Amino acid sequence: MLSFQTNHQEFIPAEELQKSVKCFWYDKIDYGRVPSNFEVIPDGYAEIIFYFGNELRISSNGVMKPLTSPFMIGLLHQPAVFNSVDSLEIIGIRCYPWMVFDLLELSSQKGKVGVQAFQHPIAKLQSVLNDLIASHKIEEAIAKVEDYFLTVEVKSGTNTLLSKAGAAMTVAGGSMSVGEVAAVSHVTIRTLERNFKQSSGYTVKNVSAVMRFEQARNRLWLEPNLSIASLAQELGYTDQSHLSREFKRYSGTTPGAFARKAKQQMVNYDFVAFIQS
Repeated sequence: MLSFQTNHQEFIPAEELQKSVKCFWYDKIDYGRVPSNFEVIPDGYAEIIFYFGNELRISSNGVMKPLTSPFMIGLLHQPAVFNSVDSLEIIGIRCYPWMVFDLLELSSQKGKVGVQAFQHPIAKLQSVLNDLIASHKIEEAIAKVEDYFLTVEVKSGTNTLLSKAGAAMTVAGGSMSVGEVAAVSHVTIRTLERNFKQSSGYTVKNVSAVMRFEQARNRLWLEPNLSIASLAQELGYTDQSHLSREFKRYSGTTPGAFARKAKQQMVNYDFVAFIQS
């Protein structure tokens, strides 16, 4: 059982940013004196993470390696394991993966790496944010981050095609076919896929699959007694076996085992949301 406690807060971005940024969030996590591990489970977002306090580490081939702040969590295809001790404070920017790389003028190919350090001018915010967090000025820290993103949004503009496609995929929870997404975006499948791959490093099908898994995971976490066969039908999987294969692919466990764990663990769900939700 996870032994740490969290204090999770989410902040809705300014309207100008809502096509690129899902939300800004803050968390204070108290682990206790014993080093604790926690998992980040795949979902349909990319996250930029600033952290303050004790060192945050990630498991790489069984070895815990320190992470610099900020770092990025791109789309994951399997859980990532993190480790820290005592207390940690975090500011996160939850972004749509088809928009964030263009927004920050990063190569989308880096999105394939999953959890990674990245070189970017946004890192200059670390010292400013650290001072504000140390003074318990959480809202001011979030405002600083938002101001930065408003500035880069004005410079980058908005890719209308990707915005339309991403909005449709989000509403559908990843259950739309590539053809349906292209039709909503008023482009050919070939044009959609080319633009999507260039911007995010992934295909529409890749991202949709993770988004649909996220829907299944969230439902089972909140309703662990839910029929898996009914859930498969509701989310547009071919059958229960299809859902089970996809679920195990991304989570490393079966839907049934995940539901049993949800019943057993009393964990703050909003923090699980940071852990890629």
